[in-house]
Amino acid sequence: MAGTFWERLPERARGALREAGSYSLVRPGTFLMREHTRSSQVCVLFAGAVKVWVDRAGEVVILDVLGPGDVLGELEAADGGVRYANAEALTAVEALGLPADRFRAVLDSCAGSVWTVAEVLADRLRAADDLQTGHFPDDPARRLAARLLRLADRLGTDLPGGGVVIRVPLCQQDLGRWSGMGRRKVAQLLAGEPFRGVAVTRNVITVRSPADLRRLLDETDPA
Repeated sequence: MAGTFWERLPERARGALREAGSYSLVRPGTFLMREHTRSSQVCVLFAGAVKVWVDRAGEVVILDVLGPGDVLGELEAADGGVRYANAEALTAVEALGLPADRFRAVLDSCAGSVWTVAEVLADRLRAADDLQTGHFPDDPARRLAARLLRLADRLGTDLPGGGVVIRVPLCQQDLGRWSGMGRRKVAQLLAGEPFRGVAVTRNVITVRSPADLRRLLDETDPA
């Protein structure tokens, strides 16, 4: 969970959240949160994968895929607004849930904990900026590589001899919805370099050479 919300939290805050919340097991396809609703619940994921998405005029747009150590509902806990997106379990999920007021009270009582939420929000803003800048000029290969590496870092398991396997039910269409392109464009990119080592099959994505994808991002980094 290195680099996640949970990993960054001070140990005292982790213990306090465990005491303040309750654990639950969520089946695949279950919504942990729904767009445009009001709810005071905050969740920390401990196992499984969750798809965060919105509906725009009947089209699904995937905003993120979260995994162990990530937090859900922190934005609404901060501003009291409605849910900005749906959060749907892709796999079986284990989560710690607690009301937003209790979540805020724990963070207020543990020095430095509020900054952990700020770091999470900053990370998500950077990820959104990266996807947006991938459109100017249009660079679908860079956007797709960034999403595959994000999955590999969060949910991947190292393979003997190199590479990463990601056991989540995401198809080519889902990758397109996340990367801002159609399924055909995703298929076209996967057929060429540097994606020839990427295989997207039912419930499994295999990335044989993450280093090739990282090189693509380095070569096209606008900085």
